[in-house]
Amino acid sequence: MKDYKKYVIKCQSTGEVIGDFSDWFAMNQTCPDGSKMVTVEYFEDLNELKNIINKKENYKYPQSLWRYFKFLPLYNEKNIISLGEGAIPVNRWTFLEQMAKDAYGVNCKVFVYRNDENQGTGTFKDAAATMAASIMKEHGVKEYVIASTGNIATAYSRYLALAGVSLSVFIPENAQLTHQSEMGTYGQRVFKVKGDYAKAKQLAAEYAQKYNVLISLGNIDPIRVEAKRTMVFEWIRLMEEFPTVYIQALSGGTGPIAIKKGIEEIKDLGFVSKLPRFILAQPHRCNPMAQAWKKAQENNFPEGWLNDYPILKNPQTTIPTLSTGNPTTYPIIASIVKESGGEIISFNEDNAIDIARLATYETTVKVGPAATVALGGFFEALVDGHIKDGDVVLINIGEGAKRSPEFMEEVNYSTKIVSSIDECEKFNRTQYKDEIWKNVLDRYPKKVETK
Repeated sequence: MKDYKKYVIKCQSTGEVIGDFSDWFAMNQTCPDGSKMVTVEYFEDLNELKNIINKKENYKYPQSLWRYFKFLPLYNEKNIISLGEGAIPVNRWTFLEQMAKDAYGVNCKVFVYRNDENQGTGTFKDAAATMAASIMKEHGVKEYVIASTGNIATAYSRYLALAGVSLSVFIPENAQLTHQSEMGTYGQRVFKVKGDYAKAKQLAAEYAQKYNVLISLGNIDPIRVEAKRTMVFEWIRLMEEFPTVYIQALSGGTGPIAIKKGIEEIKDLGFVSKLPRFILAQPHRCNPMAQAWKKAQENNFPEGWLNDYPILKNPQTTIPTLSTGNPTTYPIIASIVKESGGEIISFNEDNAIDIARLATYETTVKVGPAATVALGGFFEALVDGHIKDGDVVLINIGEGAKRSPEFMEEVNYSTKIVSSIDECEKFNRTQYKDEIWKNVLDRYPKKVETK
C-alpha cells in the first residue's frame, strides 16, 4: 500500500481506506461495497489550521481558498488552477437588521457571504471548480462528464479548460441560454437534453459508462465537499461571531454537507461548538425537499420519513438553476437540517424581482435569480418565526447576475424612453425607496409573534 502522508479517502459506510484521488478514480469512484459516499481525512496537525485561521501563519495563496492548501487534497502546489475564488468578503447588511427589528420585532445581525464576488464565474460553484481542475491536472485526467442545471457546469467548463480537460456537459432543456453559450465559448461540449435535469443526469451517466469517462458525483462528490468546507474556516477568520443561522438557496445541497464536515473537523479547536440552524429555501415551483420536509414535520417525523419525498417531472420553475425535481440527496440534507434545528422552506419565486430590486437599491449588489431565493428565504424565515432575537444570520449569495441578463432586464425599473427634453423630469433616486420597500413588505406581512 502507498504511504499516504497528506490525506486518505475512506468509505463512509465501512471505514475502509480507499487511498487518494488516483486510487478513487481508478476504482471508478466506487467503494468496494458499491457505495459512493466517502470522506477525506488529513494527517496534518490541526494546530496548523488554527494558525492559518488566526492569521498567524504566512500563506502562499492569500487571495483564494488555497490558503488552506495543507488541508486540501492536492500534493503539488504547481497543479493549482485558481482565479482567486474563495477570497470573498462577508458583508454586514444593516438595512436587513433594521427591517427585521422594525417590521418583525426581531433583533439580529445579518451578514451575506459574497459568492457573487468569486472571480471565476461569480458563483458559489467556483470553489468546487478550482478543486476539480487542480485534482484532475495532478492525476492526469483528460476527460470528464457532468450533468448540471447551469452554474456548476459553467464553472467547471472554464476551470477544466484551464487544466486542459475536455468536458462533456449535459443540461436540461430549460437551462438558461447564457449558461449554454458561456460553456460553449470555452470549447467544451454541451449536450442540451430534451427533458428535465433528471433526464440530463441519466444521459450523462450513460455517456460516462459508454466511453469510460469519469463523471461528477454531484452533491456528494468529495471534490466539491472538500472545497466548500473551507467556507467554515473563512467565516471564523473573517467574522467576530460564528453564524447561528445559515441560509442558502437549495437545489441539491452540497453546502450543508460541506459545512457540517468543516465544523466536525475543527470541533476540538474551540472555534465553534455546534452547527448553525440551516434554513434552506427552494423556489415554490420546484420544491420537492420543502414539500417532503413539511409533510414529515406535520407528522412528527415518522419512521421512514427520510425516504418519503416527491419527484417532480419537468418542473416549470422560473429559476432553472434550482430545477432539481428528483431530490436524491434529500435523506442526507434533511437529516442535517433536523440535527441543526433548522428548516427547509419554500420561496415564492414570483417575489424574486422585488427582492433583487431591494438588494440592488440598498447595496448596489446585483444578485442572480437563485440568490434571490436565499434572500427571500430570510424574509420567509422572519415571517414564520424562524429567526430569533440574538441570532447571527449568514445568507449565502450563491450567484451574481453576471450570466442572467434577461433577469437583470426585468429588475430594471427606472428606464424611461424619451424623444425630447420636455419628457425628462428632474430626478432623485430616493423617490423609489418607499415603493421598493412597500412592494417587498406587502408580500411578507407579519404572521406570528416572535419571542
